[in-house]
Order: sequence, then C-alpha cells, then structure tokens
Amino acid sequence: MTENTTKGLIFNIQGYSIHDGPGIRTTVFMKGCPLRCKWCANPEGINPFREVFYATEKCDRCYRCMNACPRGAITVPKEGEFISINRAACVGCHEYPCAKECYQGALEIVGNQMTVDELMNEVKKDALFYRNSGGGVTLSGGEPAMGRDGFCRQFLKLCREKGIHTALETCGYAPWEKLRELLEHTDFAFYDLKHMDPHIHRELTGVDNEQILRNLERCLSLSDIHLVVRIPVIPRHNDSLENAEATARFLKEVGAREVNLLPYHRLGTGKYSRLGRKYQLDDDLRPLNDAEMEKIKSIYESFCLDCSLG
Repeated sequence: MTENTTKGLIFNIQGYSIHDGPGIRTTVFMKGCPLRCKWCANPEGINPFREVFYATEKCDRCYRCMNACPRGAITVPKEGEFISINRAACVGCHEYPCAKECYQGALEIVGNQMTVDELMNEVKKDALFYRNSGGGVTLSGGEPAMGRDGFCRQFLKLCREKGIHTALETCGYAPWEKLRELLEHTDFAFYDLKHMDPHIHRELTGVDNEQILRNLERCLSLSDIHLVVRIPVIPRHNDSLENAEATARFLKEVGAREVNLLPYHRLGTGKYSRLGRKYQLDDDLRPLNDAEMEKIKSIYESFCLDCSLG
C-alpha cells in the first residue's frame, strides 16, 4: 500500500467521545477556524499554526525558556515576576525550544503535524469501541473544511475504506467545493448555526451567515448524509424567542429534520489566559435554566423539527 504522507495540523485527539456522533467515537480536532465566536470553548483551535500554552500556576520563574528562545519573544518585566510572551514573534517557530526547556510543564506546544497514516494508526487503537457501539471517527476543530492539501478528505476517505463510520463537525463557512469533498466521505454531520440575523452573526463570530445558510441548504440536498443542525444557546446574544422562531422557520423551509440545542458553558474560559487572550463574554453570563431551554425547544418542535437538548 502506498504511504500517505499528507500532513494536517491537529491540536487534540480525544478517545471515548460520546457526544460527537453515534456510538463511542474518537474525535480529531483540526487547528484553524475562519470564525471568531466570542464563546469559543476551543480557542487553541482558532489559529492555523502552532502556539504555546503558558500556565502560570506551573511556572517556577526559572527563566530557562527566555534564554532558550531564539527570537527574543520571551521577556521578564521584573526579576521574580512571570514571563511575558510576544506571541506575534512566535509565529513561524517550528521547534519551540522554550517548551522543551520548561521542566515544570508551564509551557506546552499546541498543534502537532501528523500524516494521514499516522493519524489512522492512532484512531485504529479504538477500533474495538467503534465495532461494539456503532461508533467511529469524528473530525472537528477548529474547522476541518479550512484544512489545506486535502488532508481531511484523504483521512475521511481512508476511514471509509477501512469500514470506519465517519462524522464531521462544521461551521459551514467554507467554499462549497471544499465542504462537498469532505461530505463525499462523511456518514454523519453536525452543522452549526449561531444566529439568523447576518449583522448580529458578524458581531458574534466575525463573519456574516450568508455562505453558512447557503451551504446548509446544499448539504441537506445530499440524501446519503445524516445531518443534525446544532445551535449553541448563548444568553443575551442569540437566545431570543424571535431568533429561535426565525431559525426554526428557515430550517423547516430548507428541509432540516433534527436540531440539537447546546446550553452555554464556560468550560474553555481558562484556556484564554494561557494563550494570552481575553475571553470576550461577561463574567456573569450563565446558562439558561431548564425551563428557559424547554421554551426555546418547544418553538423548534412547533415547526415539526426533532429537537434535543444537551
């Protein structure tokens, strides 16, 4: 068999996933996303290049990392203080000697280049779980359709050839040709919607929703894919009953059948400081309660859509 050496940038491989498609799955998180959602739980997946996490709680302020950095990106404001990282100067660094010199693990490289064959060797370790549960492999992100050089397409194709069920998680913001070539090798898809108003959508994610809505309609015309529309419910941002009704009406018109409402959570907020960024939503923002979520769910059900929570 010919070796497949095409590479992709991956920031996490999560085994025994039970929320990313049918059965027990291995979820592969690709690095790089065209959206900048203010509530993103995986901010380390946004930029399409390697980065470094900095965990101050692990740092003993030995400054070995500063001495190892060939770009002068690491400085110390004052002796005894934590380091400061000029992340713009880090872009393009391939070796990250700073992290290699950090014996405490305070610096961690995010993003690993893997070939298609290397990734397949990893996911095959969970093959027994796939067979016994009706599970498989899910490509997530970031955004898989943002990948270059056909890595995601080739990986999904190889999974299919080996009898592994494939799933895709996508925001839909990609050229249709790129998305379609992934869907050709996909059995199940989660398709994310954030808001129906294009201006509010741009405010929340950095882009409008025209391409996303158009691509969703195209996806729904592909009869051999099980597609579930997934909607994060963000208090004070997209949780209005008016937006729910507008979304439900659109989904009914374009032929969607299933909707999954995801309650807001703050599980990824700690990652922002490790990346030198600020979380974009208010600290006091909390998920809707069960009754409020049920009210939104009832709107989708009133349009004869199969709607689930969680």
